[in-house]
Amino acid sequence: MVLVRYFASARAASGVTEEKIELPLGASVREALGVLRERHPEKLPRVLQAASFLLDGVAVRDHSRTVPDGSELDVLPPFAGG
Repeated sequence: MVLVRYFASARAASGVTEEKIELPLGASVREALGVLRERHPEKLPRVLQAASFLLDGVAVRDHSRTVPDGSELDVLPPFAGG
């Protein structure tokens, strides 16, 4: 079980603050994102294209990285600011 937490526009696109997803053993970040796209096909895929991700608090750039059971995956859309 992986806890996915959504922030800002990702929260709006998914309609939830967080959710738990089941992944097969050895699943990658890419596979986790596929599950999220299937669960929220209307708006979330667009946000995921531009988002950054944290896996257990560490930035993920390599989407082939394995997501261990019990992890937290944060979805961080681009933030505007000044």
